[in-house]
Amino acid sequence: MNTLAETTERGFQVASALPWLVITLALIPFLIVAWRTSIYPTKRWLAFLAISLVLSITNMFVPGLLPLVLAIDALVLLVGWTDFLILLTTTSSGVSATRAHQRTSSIGVPLHCELTVQNRTPVTLSGSVRDDLPPTFQTRPHEHSLHLKPNSEVTFRRDLIPGRRGAFTLEKVYLKLNSPLRFWHRYFRQSYASQINVYPDMKQMADYAVLARTNRLSLIGVRRTRRIGQDSDFERLRDYARDDNYRHIDWRSTARRRKLTVKQYQTDQSQRVIFMLDCGRMMTNESGGLSLLDHALNASLMMAYVALHQGDSVGMLCFSDRVHAYIPPRGGSSQLNRLLQAGFDQFPRMVESRYDLAFLYLQNHCRRRSLVSLTTNVIDEVNAASVVDYLGNLSGQHLPLGVLLRDRELFDAADDVAEVVLERGTTDLAVLDSTRVYRGAAAAEILVWRQQIIRDLQHRGVLCVDAFPDELTAPLINQYLQAKARHLL
Repeated sequence: MNTLAETTERGFQVASALPWLVITLALIPFLIVAWRTSIYPTKRWLAFLAISLVLSITNMFVPGLLPLVLAIDALVLLVGWTDFLILLTTTSSGVSATRAHQRTSSIGVPLHCELTVQNRTPVTLSGSVRDDLPPTFQTRPHEHSLHLKPNSEVTFRRDLIPGRRGAFTLEKVYLKLNSPLRFWHRYFRQSYASQINVYPDMKQMADYAVLARTNRLSLIGVRRTRRIGQDSDFERLRDYARDDNYRHIDWRSTARRRKLTVKQYQTDQSQRVIFMLDCGRMMTNESGGLSLLDHALNASLMMAYVALHQGDSVGMLCFSDRVHAYIPPRGGSSQLNRLLQAGFDQFPRMVESRYDLAFLYLQNHCRRRSLVSLTTNVIDEVNAASVVDYLGNLSGQHLPLGVLLRDRELFDAADDVAEVVLERGTTDLAVLDSTRVYRGAAAAEILVWRQQIIRDLQHRGVLCVDAFPDELTAPLINQYLQAKARHLL
């Protein structure tokens, strides 16, 4: 009797464990293939396995259900394997994606991008697709829902908004595809590399051109500069503006057009302008979401646009601890594109700038007299001494222009203490916040030192532009126009 009972109990245990053994042995190939092909189960498949699990547990207490449980397990595994193989075979080579977009864009300007997904399989595919997104870019939506019928294609459109200039590469397309019964989904990446070059915002150049044609440059801070002497080369006829010299009115054209018309004379041609952009650690600070180098590049390109329209030749030299790019001075509309190509992928580096190498390179490659504009930032005595020495030594051979970028926080800290003193009418440290006072005093001392640097440059014959980074364009153009009007070149 004991032997029969033990045999019966052993058979019951084996029968109870049989469904578990079947499921376990059948899932091992699933796990191996899924690991190699990035196919993963969905919640629906897990729900079917949970049903099989409940039946297997029930079988432990009701042995008569064993044939039914085995049949259900076999059906679940058969359906799951079939769904798995369909997804594996159809998505291995029957799905492809292509991308179309412009290769160039500007900071903050939406770039239209189209992503086309093709389905060359005999089954309907569903899931989602997500294109690559470079750093500092923004886009909506990040992901597109996908439902593709057999032998068809679909195109998704999105706008990429660059937040930083430079060269970027879209490398891959990410797809998530569901099996026909939604038991599995597969993740895979398709390599499709394409490049986007993001340039500084050129909208200000178009605005300048419009305002120049309508004689409204004062709206962006560009002043009308009175020329010393008189240029005699006739350029064109244009409408009379309020600040024009009445002696330039062409009365015959005025009578013919019945509208006041003046003669415009062109200034001296074939002069040279070279921009030296410091790409070292002094230009790594940010203002308004852009680095100091970004502001310097935008203002330099704008001034280059103006200089090229004045008939001058423009060049550029980018440097930090070495010379990164040099564009010799040339004229013509194509020169602006060369400057863009040379400067759009230059970024500030955490290295000490070698002014000696940069000015030696300039001396060897540019011997004709030019307006040399150095855009940098001075924050310590060593850096300031180098700027004063090298710019001062250019005086005589070239016309040096030092462009120093202000730190708005320093000016705000110095003004903050002055406002508090005016409000409370006292200078007693016990009454005022000592932290704000010390901070304002330190800022004021740095500003006094900085003003002394500017005076030293001016005493050595260097033109100076001292402006906040986001307000640099108009002062820089005004200084250039003033130098042209005074025939300093």
